[in-house]
Amino acid sequence: MMSEEPSQNVIMLTFNDKGIYCAQAAIYIDPWAPVDKAIITHAHADHARFGSKHYLCHRDSATLLKLRLGPQTSIQCLGYGEEIDINGVKVSLHPAGHIIGSAQIRLSYKGEVWVVSGDYKLERDGISTPFDPVKCHHFVSESTFGLPVYRFPEAYEVERDMLNWIDNNRKANINSLMVGYSLGKAQRIIEVAGKTGLPIYAHGAIVNIQQRLIDDGHRLHNVAYASADIKKIPAPYVVVMPPSALHSSWMKKFAPYEVAYCSGWMQLRGARRRRNVNRGFVLSDHADWSQLNLAITATEAENIYVTHGYKSIYAKWLREQYHLNAIEVDTLYEDDLLMQEDRDESIQ
Repeated sequence: MMSEEPSQNVIMLTFNDKGIYCAQAAIYIDPWAPVDKAIITHAHADHARFGSKHYLCHRDSATLLKLRLGPQTSIQCLGYGEEIDINGVKVSLHPAGHIIGSAQIRLSYKGEVWVVSGDYKLERDGISTPFDPVKCHHFVSESTFGLPVYRFPEAYEVERDMLNWIDNNRKANINSLMVGYSLGKAQRIIEVAGKTGLPIYAHGAIVNIQQRLIDDGHRLHNVAYASADIKKIPAPYVVVMPPSALHSSWMKKFAPYEVAYCSGWMQLRGARRRRNVNRGFVLSDHADWSQLNLAITATEAENIYVTHGYKSIYAKWLREQYHLNAIEVDTLYEDDLLMQEDRDESIQ
């Protein structure tokens, strides 16, 4: 249990129309409107929005923020576990395991400790720094996959299936097109595809991010831009692409091919069919049902604030199963490929 007891008069964080706010430090966490000072959990666009005057993030997120927000963006960096004082509030960043540079934000003031998780997962992916639970009194958690139906297979099983699928395509002399979010899943897909020995090409958005990460010292596979000249290159090879490119004219130059979609939503019955792809792999950068429960209980927090995802259902579960003070909080964070038809299906 935590050794220090919070002051009964301290409320560290509040939720308002701009985001998660710490009044004592005059700073927001992952604000969805422009503010003076923002702490960013990770570089995905729904958590790192344009327009704030100053940003604080983990050092591995800085390059990605500048890529997305502009090279002149004012950014202060911290390492994991490094602590700073902002008007009496002790602030530190701790690994979230979501993507490279993702961090939980720990704030301590007058004995009260809050942790804002951002997005996270407990599964080790070999790329991002693994999730490290932080004990606190208040924990702000996502609930993207906050239903019992979401119990993901082991990472080695997914990798094995991905490699078998690519190998079958290679034997059939066709190309393997793999769909995943440009920051996070794309890097994981590329690392798996790199084990095949086949050439790897990617959409420009993915190449830009991959190269920035490599330039920053991350040991990742190089990928080539899938230019128009690729029509001259014989199959088989692997192409990694973002969801926005799926079923676009851009794909035609890779024929013949099969397409796989990589997402936690692929666990749902019919999700692959609705996206009209040949194969779906359950590859997620978020915690599944079991991981959510493990992470929350490991914090020993009694007060849980459940954000984006199945927040009402999951908060109710936490109250009934663990007797926690769990409430749902409205935010403007978005879930990776969270479509209403998928939500409806998983509740049935």
